[in-house]
Amino acid sequence: MDAVIVGGGHNGLVCAAYLARAGKRVLVLERRAELGGAAVSERPFAGHDARLSRYAYLVSLFPRQIVADLGIDLELATRHVSAYAPPNLLLREAPGGSWDAFTRLFDTMLGPLPSRDEARALVGDGPWRDLVERPLGETLRAHFDDPLVRGVVATDGLIGTFASLYDESLAQNRCFLWHVVGGAWRVPVGGMGALSDKLASAAVTAGAIVRTRADVVRIESGDVTWRDDSGEHTVTASHVVANVAPSVLARLRGREAAPSAEGCQTKVNLLLDRLPRLRSGVSPEDAFAGTFRLNESEDELEAAYAAAAAGELPDPAPAELYCHSLTDPSIVPPGMHTLTLFGLHTPASLFDADGDGAKRTLRDRYLDALDEHLADPIRECVASDANGEECIEVKSPRDLERELNIPGGNIFHGALSWPWGEGEAAGTWGVETDDERIVVCGAGATRGGGVSGIGGHNAAMSILTP
Repeated sequence: MDAVIVGGGHNGLVCAAYLARAGKRVLVLERRAELGGAAVSERPFAGHDARLSRYAYLVSLFPRQIVADLGIDLELATRHVSAYAPPNLLLREAPGGSWDAFTRLFDTMLGPLPSRDEARALVGDGPWRDLVERPLGETLRAHFDDPLVRGVVATDGLIGTFASLYDESLAQNRCFLWHVVGGAWRVPVGGMGALSDKLASAAVTAGAIVRTRADVVRIESGDVTWRDDSGEHTVTASHVVANVAPSVLARLRGREAAPSAEGCQTKVNLLLDRLPRLRSGVSPEDAFAGTFRLNESEDELEAAYAAAAAGELPDPAPAELYCHSLTDPSIVPPGMHTLTLFGLHTPASLFDADGDGAKRTLRDRYLDALDEHLADPIRECVASDANGEECIEVKSPRDLERELNIPGGNIFHGALSWPWGEGEAAGTWGVETDDERIVVCGAGATRGGGVSGIGGHNAAMSILTP
């Protein structure tokens, strides 16, 4: 075997498709019953044919080159509203800023890592100082007077990252960059699962072999051992491509894993019979088409961070909502809508003592905060499933850890990196490990964050063009 890919998430499928199209013998091993990892669509509410993206939600970073190279038919729809913060902040486009220059870096994502100096030359000294040399909070204060506008812009630095806007580590800055570098966020038509299905088809059509319900238990250089219903199996390959978190890879290699940064997001999925009217008079089609913001002024975000850092559930709890079905009505029955709520500053440790209780508390806080702005209470708009239960589900970081094997529920598999190489890392693909036969391709790669396929592409290129 030329390559064994451990994990059938979207990056693993991208890598498999590239390698198989190049004539390599490829085996994909996926622990779950279906491919796609977090980028899947499911029908979680009995009696309703609504295909929800229960984990991942939007696409920003998926390069058109990958779509063209693999010959997949991918339609990404653009939302006509950027953000709504009631009662009167309605943005058709996200506020600009000197960091717009960082979008120039996107053209480097499918090549070897530029050096730090090369990256700085691409974006310019001013934007570099704004985002790489001082905390995001300071930069936003220099650009925007209104605390609410600062908060609305700042959330791109906090989704999936637990940090103050003024954190000297600049973790929030790196997160912000990854959320803006690819341009506008778009909705995959047919649901997130449509993307993974097409990638899987491209890989299989090219000749890749796929095994689901195959639980990898050990990696020893080029030897990969997994278990399925028929027993234990070992295969030897020239290369092993790990589409798992770095700490999971360490464990599979029999090494002590460094502690992972815990995830900090809560996701609430709702299925509605109708969209609620707003007290402000803004149409629900405008208010929910982009991101509907709750408790996201700068002061509220910082207070929520401080509360969570002290071990308390934030109150008020900042969050934002998306109505994907306004952009892509194909995912729900006629007349119905799905709302996705993404809660910030809810680290995994807050769910350790009483996970179900914490989820109920947060759910109620989110819905109560939403009701403050609605003429129709949201619970009156929520559909009932075949058993008479509300069509609402809550996913904490611990749920992601259990269901997707993501340590700590961290959607980035750890702290995000800058998309350039320091020292000897410059000129590499950002996927290498200390074993030349093992590379990584998931969110743990240097440029692996988000639903992008970039990690999968670069892992394949490291093998095809060493």
